[in-house]
Amino acid sequence: MTPQNASDYSSALACPHSLGTAAGEAAIAAGGNALDAALAAAAVLTVVYPHNTSIGGDLFALVRDPSGHITSINASGPAARGTDVAAVRERYAGRMPVRGVDTVTVPGAVAGLGAVHGLGARLPWADAFTAAVRHAEDGVPVASSVAAAVRDHPALIDGDAGMRAVFHSGGRALGVGDLLRNPTLGSTLRLLAREGPGCLYGGRVGDQLIAGLQELGSVLTTEDLAAFTAHADAPLSAPYGEMRVWTCPPNSQGFMLLEILAIICALPPGMDLFGEDAYVLAAIFEQANLDRSRLLTDPALGTASIDEVLADPYVHRVAERVADRSRDGSAGSPVAVRQRPGGDTVAVVAADSDGWAVSLIQSLFESFGSGILELSTGIVLQNRGSFFSLDARSANVLAPGKRPAHTLMPAMVTRGDRLSWVMGTMGGRAQPQILTQVLLRAARGASASQAIEAPRLIIGGMEVDQPENTAHVEPGLGRAPAVLAGHGLPVIALPDRDEVAGHAQLVSVSSDGVLDAASDPRSDGSSVVARRRRP
Repeated sequence: MTPQNASDYSSALACPHSLGTAAGEAAIAAGGNALDAALAAAAVLTVVYPHNTSIGGDLFALVRDPSGHITSINASGPAARGTDVAAVRERYAGRMPVRGVDTVTVPGAVAGLGAVHGLGARLPWADAFTAAVRHAEDGVPVASSVAAAVRDHPALIDGDAGMRAVFHSGGRALGVGDLLRNPTLGSTLRLLAREGPGCLYGGRVGDQLIAGLQELGSVLTTEDLAAFTAHADAPLSAPYGEMRVWTCPPNSQGFMLLEILAIICALPPGMDLFGEDAYVLAAIFEQANLDRSRLLTDPALGTASIDEVLADPYVHRVAERVADRSRDGSAGSPVAVRQRPGGDTVAVVAADSDGWAVSLIQSLFESFGSGILELSTGIVLQNRGSFFSLDARSANVLAPGKRPAHTLMPAMVTRGDRLSWVMGTMGGRAQPQILTQVLLRAARGASASQAIEAPRLIIGGMEVDQPENTAHVEPGLGRAPAVLAGHGLPVIALPDRDEVAGHAQLVSVSSDGVLDAASDPRSDGSSVVARRRRP
């Protein structure tokens, strides 16, 4: 951290790919603010991190303006209005598929980028895409995370003509350092830059995309795209000690972060949640996972309410139960197993000395989403529909025009009127757990880099088809693996700083306004505090 001169403007940015960070830094140098930096970084990520994000995915964001007002942006797309639930149920024997055309929902990311831009970006809309277009057309070296995803999903890539065209070269799959090019996507991004988001939602890019998807059997229509808009909502927030934590309301799973933190605050003092009492933290995470499955839905088309799990009686009841349960268990040993869930999400976080801040999360859900790269547009399509249930009793049951329960959950933390942290992470269903651990450490005085780099544990799988009753544990947590194994949880020992534990990003703001930022070493990212002289 470097002290800031009052005559300087500064902006901090953290991003999971260094080329995204460079684009954000260039936006600052060109006169942009934190929103411009985040938008430029997010656009680049759709090109250089195509296993994790795309303009064919969804987006959630929190935007804080200089007055302290926070806006929640929900740009998650619904299922097609022509969805025949009975036919889907019959086609897949009552269980939603993980991949394929029936998992593709309306892509909301571009509308979300437009909504963020409209809240206070200083640079023209087209400027956000300059670096992204260049990287798509000229190509970039394949990053380690992309190469791992390509290596781990050969059948997915071989099974789609568009995927093969981009992720194969010379008859073989791309590896680290090979040139990743998608000139068709570059042309699409040029159109979006010139014509605005409407080019996708009712314009020619949308027409091309839908025509390609319908050839594969999709029931999405151009009318589905034209009817879509991103929603600007009031954020969801709750106190955490002297602080307040902010996130997005349902259909985002953000409420789980507030629930987890409330339960932690209600525990008896002195617990070592990363050591001898690790199972208490695990039990809290397990309960939050169960509550997500029970309650999370599109509030516009569902009846379940999250109010119950954020209320004091419920919080204290769970805290008492997990604290008592922590005294159970016997000696056990962890099981060392190598398991690699795919990447799914990118987080970009930024804040500046003028008071602007943004936590922007965009995603495909699982590595390469649906496994479809539409040839005429170069767009990889998300598989968010796979998170729907086909159980009629589920709050998250598939329905025409319904948004699926969503894992994306940007976060901010304030102290009174002052911003303290801007956070976000890749991690699928584990995002609330990852952000909890980052915040616990940051609130105890860790720097941004210390909070991000510290070892993590994750309870349950990150993705839809992974078991819930497992513990993924990184090295460096002492007796935590043995404690968890002693309480009956299968423990999967992860390598050090492996991306299975997520790509978290963090910007911190000190009490005197000094900015700091850190990008997760588990990703290919970087962070920057950029400065320019005021006019």
